[in-house]
This record gives sequence, structure tokens and C-alpha cells, in this order.
Amino acid sequence: MPLLSIAVNDRGSHPKPGEITLAHLGVLFLDELPEFDRKVLEVLRQPLESKEIVISRASRQMTYPANFQLIAAMNPCPCGYAFNQDQRCQCSTEAIKRYQNRISGPLLDRIDLHIDVPPLTVHELQEHAPAENSDQVRHRVTQAYEQQIQRQNCLNHALNPQQLEQFAGLNEQTKKMLELAQQRLNLSARAYHRVLRVARTIADLANSVEIQTGHLSEALSYRQQSL
Repeated sequence: MPLLSIAVNDRGSHPKPGEITLAHLGVLFLDELPEFDRKVLEVLRQPLESKEIVISRASRQMTYPANFQLIAAMNPCPCGYAFNQDQRCQCSTEAIKRYQNRISGPLLDRIDLHIDVPPLTVHELQEHAPAENSDQVRHRVTQAYEQQIQRQNCLNHALNPQQLEQFAGLNEQTKKMLELAQQRLNLSARAYHRVLRVARTIADLANSVEIQTGHLSEALSYRQQSL
């Protein structure tokens, strides 16, 4: 699947909207992420920041909207069994590292949540623990959405660094926690601000006025699972 589709006619190449523009104001889901050409994946970096994509050609330059939510999935190793308890995975450490390194650090830095999803055990599959239904989840999300609009006239993902200081301020305890985490995880300035946005959102989902240590700890846990 090309992230930029090019149509060729008698007058030469003309840039046309690709998948990231077709996903504008929606979701772009990339399955088997490492199987995409690395050069193609690197195209995502600029639009993930600017919410638009600029295509330059000899004759002209085109700008297309690209404000999408990126969701990607990948196996832990080439064979896909690295997390399984039956030890079917025969991939070497070097092969696993090469496979995971197909996703660059700068691209990972722009993905807010990095979550491992190990296979469920038979016992877990047989359990029927009560969980929130869709109506309950929708109510919490709608409530958090309305809180953000009322507080700052935009959603948390759109907050710039100055607005984060105003609307996602930390107390002394959470400031110290984030400072230590930044040193331990070697967070970039981009990742630092993204952690704050995620923590602010977690607090909103919990209907909390302030970002508490639990909210910040959860936001940081999604960074600790980076490749």
C-alpha cells in the first residue's frame, strides 16, 4: 500500500492524494508494520507532526491534509511466536533485533502508546470477568472530550508546549517523577510533551482536575515498552 500514490499521464507525474490523506480526520491502520519499506514509513514522520503532507515536483508543489490517527501492529519477531509459552519461536536474538530495527527511533518517538499484547493463556480465555460495555466506555470518552473543549477549546493532542504548562501542569511530586523518568528513559523533548498530553488525557478519563502520580505513571509505562 503506497502512502503516496502517483498517477502518470502524458504530461508527466502528478502527485495525487495517498493513503495518509484519505485517512484525514480518521484512522490509518498499518498491519505488519516492519513489512513496509523503511523509506515509505519515514514519509509518516513529517505529517505526524504537521498534520499535512507536502509533495514537491519539478513543476509545482502540492500540500494535502493529513491529520490522521496512526495505529500500527507488528509481531515481536519474524515468526511471530516470541511471546508464546510453547517456545515455537526459533528466531535468533540478532534476527529479532534486525526485525524490530526496521522501525526507526524517530518514527517510534512520534507514536504515543507502545503496548505489548502477549497471547492469552487458556485460563484467561476461560475467564469471564465483568468489563465495561461500549455504552460505558463511550460515556467516559464523551465526558473527557467535552471537558477538554470547555477547558482549552481543543483536544489534548493539539496543545502546544506553552498550553501544556497551563492545562497540564504538574505538582512537585509528579514533576520529580517525570524528571527522573526523562533521565532514565532518555526522553526527547517531543516524547516529554507527548507523555504530558497522554497523562492529561488519562486524568480527564478519570474525571480528575489534576494529573496525579497514577496518571503520569500510566502514561510513562507506554513509553517504557518502546522497541
